[in-house]
Amino acid sequence: MGDGERDPGESRGERIQAVEREAARRRLLAQAEAERIPVEETTRAVPDRRWRRGGR
Repeated sequence: MGDGERDPGESRGERIQAVEREAARRRLLAQAEAERIPVEETTRAVPDRRWRRGGR
């Protein structure tokens, strides 16, 4: 990276922080996608009759 490519108002530390924030954002999005429950599974009616048996 040459001097002509740098933003004069942005320090090296700020650039590193921006890269780290972007990496963290991507990790969070990947984790959220991995843990996502498809809407078909959340709207499916599943009878739960346990409460009728006296709470066993």
